[in-house]
Amino acid sequence: MHDQDALRYHRYPRPGKIEVTPTKPCMSQADLSLAYTPGVGVPCLRIKDDPDASFDYTSRGNLVGVITNGTAVLGLGHIGPLAGKPVMEGKAVLFKRFADLDVFDIEVNTTDPDEFIRTVELLEPTFGGINLEDIKAPDCFYIEDELSRRMSIPVFHDDQHGTAIISAAALLNACELTGRRLETTRVVINGAGAAAMACAKRYIQLGVAPDNLLMVDSKGVIFQGRQAGMNPYKAAFARQTSLRTLEQAARGADVLVGLSVKGAFTPELLAVMAPKPIVFALANPDPEIDYHQAKAARPDAIVATGRSDYPNQVNNVLGFPFIFRGALDVRATTINEQMKQAAVLALAKLAREDVPDSVLRAYGGQPIHFGPEYLIPKPLDSRVLLAVTPAVARAAVESGVARVGLPEPAAYLQALEARLGPEREIIRKIIIRAQQHPKRIVLPEGDHPVIMRAAHQAAAEGVARPILLGEPQRIQATAAGLGLSLEGVEIVDNLNSPLYDEFCDQLFALRARKGWSREETRRQLRHRYVFGAMMVRQGLVDGQVHGVAHSYPDAIRPVLWVIPRRPDVAKVSGLYLMVLRQRTLLFADATINIHPSADDLAEIAMLSAEMARFLDMRPRVAMLSFSNFGSTRHPDATRVQRAVEIVRQRQPELTIDGEMQADTAVDEMILGERFPFNRLGGPANVLIFPELSAANMAYKLLDRLGGATAVGPILMGLTKPFNVVQRGADMETVANVIALTVAQAKAQTPA
Repeated sequence: MHDQDALRYHRYPRPGKIEVTPTKPCMSQADLSLAYTPGVGVPCLRIKDDPDASFDYTSRGNLVGVITNGTAVLGLGHIGPLAGKPVMEGKAVLFKRFADLDVFDIEVNTTDPDEFIRTVELLEPTFGGINLEDIKAPDCFYIEDELSRRMSIPVFHDDQHGTAIISAAALLNACELTGRRLETTRVVINGAGAAAMACAKRYIQLGVAPDNLLMVDSKGVIFQGRQAGMNPYKAAFARQTSLRTLEQAARGADVLVGLSVKGAFTPELLAVMAPKPIVFALANPDPEIDYHQAKAARPDAIVATGRSDYPNQVNNVLGFPFIFRGALDVRATTINEQMKQAAVLALAKLAREDVPDSVLRAYGGQPIHFGPEYLIPKPLDSRVLLAVTPAVARAAVESGVARVGLPEPAAYLQALEARLGPEREIIRKIIIRAQQHPKRIVLPEGDHPVIMRAAHQAAAEGVARPILLGEPQRIQATAAGLGLSLEGVEIVDNLNSPLYDEFCDQLFALRARKGWSREETRRQLRHRYVFGAMMVRQGLVDGQVHGVAHSYPDAIRPVLWVIPRRPDVAKVSGLYLMVLRQRTLLFADATINIHPSADDLAEIAMLSAEMARFLDMRPRVAMLSFSNFGSTRHPDATRVQRAVEIVRQRQPELTIDGEMQADTAVDEMILGERFPFNRLGGPANVLIFPELSAANMAYKLLDRLGGATAVGPILMGLTKPFNVVQRGADMETVANVIALTVAQAKAQTPA
């Protein structure tokens, strides 16, 4: 990175990194009268009578104040509040990006702690929580303690507690990997600032014996009776010891934590530590010892730093957004020790779980497993929100500092998923539905790592009872290499199955008059897609998911060979669920039928409407064309018109209209003003394309350029739940499609 790159980033296309965006419309006189006078007076009076109503009628409950006086900005020192503003804006971006929390950054021009405290105290009506930032020690201790005592909203100094929480989670896992018990582990902390003291307190609360923890500052070990450079905060960590130097303290130590300066640790220092030492060199931007230098000096060491280009980055972003999210969601009055400890345990637990492909892609695509180089989750792992936030909120409720109760767990997870993106909320609904009635889903590509990881996740979440097809020893060996537990996952060896001959007879009877000989039947049945499909056909399992290893046409063909269509369906079709920030759309048919007839289009429309209802959407179906309601006379437009007529004859209750252009279908203004006679009653949410090419191009462009998320493809018209994912699909996609297949199986099961 060059200085000019950083300056350009912060200056263009508009200065700074944040802006205020309205959440309500203000386009008309009616909107204006509600947003301001006279309508705004109504919530004002409601809040006057009940101050807690401010959380209901204003943004206060989702608003954090990031406040500094600029006396200890990053590694830059006392540069003042104005120079620290870019850092505060950066913190605002992280709050929004990771936890959907809004921020006002406030830079206070004073170095007087009492003046700072009074200023922040007076801002309580504005915010749901206060994040103190970049305030020098020991002022920061006094400021946080006083504000926490005076204010009835959470106050959190991230420079102290963030590092403590994240490094404590790393310490917990490092001790497990090295076979240590916390109560007998010897810890040395080099540094005596805000973060160091918070780390010491957190480690002791985690289980480290106080007498086994030594703190070292620039003058040496902090021991009982020392006079030089002491203050009341350091005195709390003074120990009865004859050790005086960092070198003496480190001899035989199990853990060495650096919160000091570059170069404070040497290879010689690490050499005198205990076997399998744990070294956290957390100075930023340059650690106390380079990661590779530390590993060269002690290959048996577990090493963490604050840098993203080394393993085990101790990054505060794993803490503060999610801690505040949980605190604000239950309107906590403070962030107490129980809430901080809950965050530690949740982070440590999450690091031991399988890592999603989305995280692997963000970090170069290489496998990541719990171990010496992966102690804590990666900062870009979206699961942290779903793991840490509920734990913090639960701790707030259980410790009595919450104003409101914890939402029902499934509903709360769904709300948190929605903050990650609307598609996550939809998928969470499907997962919850699947968890209520988990089904047996066969996965023919059983030895494929992506499939195995998806099966592991589906079983662990109670979404499905997965069945992997393949050679058992190979599957078990691959699972061991991935560090996966296959508990709850069944393995079936299709080639040696006692069902093989029986399936062969049944499949031959099915395909004998479609050109298959018995020999051809036996050959085809060796293909796991076909064998799995036969398991579904015979009712031995409830559905099938496959496709990661083959092209879509090759993957779908075995399904069509074996699984019959529904009696009322002429052709199988497919759709994509397209999720945008403000709306959700269904696109059909984007996968199978190249040039559907009017009858085909009508059938696709009715099946898509059925799928919309399955997804809890009230279908408004638009039949798309290049023509608007007869504006162009052409056979292709006439074909779409005829499809609309057929649907109205067969399902007169269905809301459908067309033919119409795509912008007409989704733009309420065009529909209402230019074509007030339309029957949709609002923008369409189900779009039926006239040809495969149009649908395929539309969904891919919207996916790549329009910021939409494509979920699917979803097959329609079969008697059994089958879904074929695109070749190369990632683990999360497969796991989501497994959940969808389970939900479809439940919907097809007679009550």
